[in-house]
Amino acid sequence: MNKKQTRRNFLKAAAGATAAVSVPYIFTGENAVAQDVKDAKSDRPRLGCIGTGDRWRAVGPNAMKFSDCVAVCDVDQTHAEQGQARVLKDQGREVEAYEDYQKILDRKDIDVVTIVTPDHWHSKIAIEALQAGKDVYCEKPLTLTIEEGKQIAQVMKETGRVFQVGTQQRSEMEQKFEDGETAPKFLKAVAMIRDARIGDVKKVTCVIGGAPTSGQIPIATAPNHLNWNKWLGQAPLVAYRFKEGGRWGKSRCHYEFRWWYEYSGGKLTDWGAHHVDIASWGIDQNGDGQGPISIEPLLSKHPVPFEKGYPTDDSQYNCATNFTVKCIFKNGVEMLIRENAPELKYNNGIIFEGTKGEIRVSRGKLEGKAVDELTDNPLPEDALTKLYKGHKPGGGNAHMRNFFECIKTREQPISDVFTHHRAMTTCHLANIAIRLDRKLQWDPKTEQIVGDDEAKAFQSREQRKGFEITV
Repeated sequence: MNKKQTRRNFLKAAAGATAAVSVPYIFTGENAVAQDVKDAKSDRPRLGCIGTGDRWRAVGPNAMKFSDCVAVCDVDQTHAEQGQARVLKDQGREVEAYEDYQKILDRKDIDVVTIVTPDHWHSKIAIEALQAGKDVYCEKPLTLTIEEGKQIAQVMKETGRVFQVGTQQRSEMEQKFEDGETAPKFLKAVAMIRDARIGDVKKVTCVIGGAPTSGQIPIATAPNHLNWNKWLGQAPLVAYRFKEGGRWGKSRCHYEFRWWYEYSGGKLTDWGAHHVDIASWGIDQNGDGQGPISIEPLLSKHPVPFEKGYPTDDSQYNCATNFTVKCIFKNGVEMLIRENAPELKYNNGIIFEGTKGEIRVSRGKLEGKAVDELTDNPLPEDALTKLYKGHKPGGGNAHMRNFFECIKTREQPISDVFTHHRAMTTCHLANIAIRLDRKLQWDPKTEQIVGDDEAKAFQSREQRKGFEITV
């Protein structure tokens, strides 16, 4: 397809299912095996890519190092075309492009899917992919609400598929240390905490940055190459908005969806999905029955007025720009989630404070007295491997490699659905507390807000007819 194709032609092409695929298929039992006469790779999983926008440019090519892509999908025609072009460049084959992700899930020759869509689409597509018998790699944050996390956990238990969440900090962000070792710095920080290098952890601070503001964004006509109704999905049907500015412009759509509660959770689910995940892992509070018991907003500032937890102005970004939330966990550890920490001279990263000192870890550096002492007192030889569920951590493309290794062994990867759900629950609760500007009580065993029916209603959201999630 070329840039001059009309939307009608795009839909017509998509309706052809596998007719335009250049690689012939031989169907054998449950799955079809793609066979290229010149280069048969029947031992490699067959990949379908759902969502091929900006972030997919990293995820898709990484997945194609371990699998053969046979189809791509996006509700934006330009993204779909870019996906086709990248597959042709990387794997030398033309593949079908769809607008409807269900076409990917219906194909028996596809074993694995990547989901790289806006946040509010993650859960529905992931659940339906699991139910269709696919193994799944889905970008973070996996969920829009706490209820969605509970639904995915349920379907995971029912289907037994392999699922990796795209929280790459668990696998990558390597650093060379003074002892000559190279290792993922976040993984090493957690290993040090588990080895009591800073004693008992009493407090952890996650500094994740604040969300931007937009000012009023005018109503505009959605571009012809975008199916705006499908892009909105479960979210309310509203007008498309756009104005020029920056790389993406200001809008309700591509990339900028992160700053609207209708589609995401601001920095709490954007960077919080990374740092709160590592922090919860470090203090061993992301298993069943674990998590915070109280969530208190110490600072809460939004760019628009709110009433009963909902923005009253739909013309501009509405996620919190400034916030500090204090979470007390079941094991007594205090977690602060902040947009900024100037007095700590820290603008992005995690600070673990223990009875014997502190560790600071970010994508740029792992530091602290305990880190310096590793040269003379290294961690046990198998500490990182044990923490990494018996697999070898680190190296190039480690997170995706771990996913495809686990597809072969049928183990759950390092960033599994269940621990991610618990970390995201903390992020979602923090957002609810910020939106209502009051302290919440949480029962991590029953996974329910206690004694506050208004806040409890935010554990799920009304889903637009035709886009409901069913389990």
